[in-house]
Amino acid sequence: MTDPADPDRRSPGPDAGPPPPAQPWGLGIGVVALGVVWLHGARALPQAAAYAVLGPGFFPAAIGVGLVVLGLLLLLAVARGESFAPQEAEDADPARPPSRAAIWMTAGAGLVPAILARRLGFPVAAALTFALTARALGSRRLGRDLGLGLALGIACWLLFARLLGLTLPGFPPLGAG
Repeated sequence: MTDPADPDRRSPGPDAGPPPPAQPWGLGIGVVALGVVWLHGARALPQAAAYAVLGPGFFPAAIGVGLVVLGLLLLLAVARGESFAPQEAEDADPARPPSRAAIWMTAGAGLVPAILARRLGFPVAAALTFALTARALGSRRLGRDLGLGLALGIACWLLFARLLGLTLPGFPPLGAG
């Protein structure tokens, strides 16, 4: 029951407005926890290698540290009382259902490297994955998307296979198998 004489016990009137949005404490804690999992997994990998400057554990450790730092920054923002109100998305119609074709095309693009990387090489599989994903997101410039995907695929292949010494499926046009 409410006592009209006690202002602290009165129920809010119609002018009280909507309740404040819930703060994303769980999201911050989840990001920190994910970073800790990455760091734990990176401990099992060597951080330095004899033939390369960086070992295979360097990038997982760097990602883990980044996730922990970002999670802590999010928790700090929540503790300071910053608002996390949803923002309107660019060119998005909330009443429109998601495109099932785009979802399936993106899922198929994720399978391309697993199916074709050994046969065609990592950069070609990456180019096909990039082009399919771009198409699913609305791009209609197949040539440009394949070219960009191939350039990114070659750059990643060179970084991981040549600089870090990791084994990736080769790139036949460069004679690497």
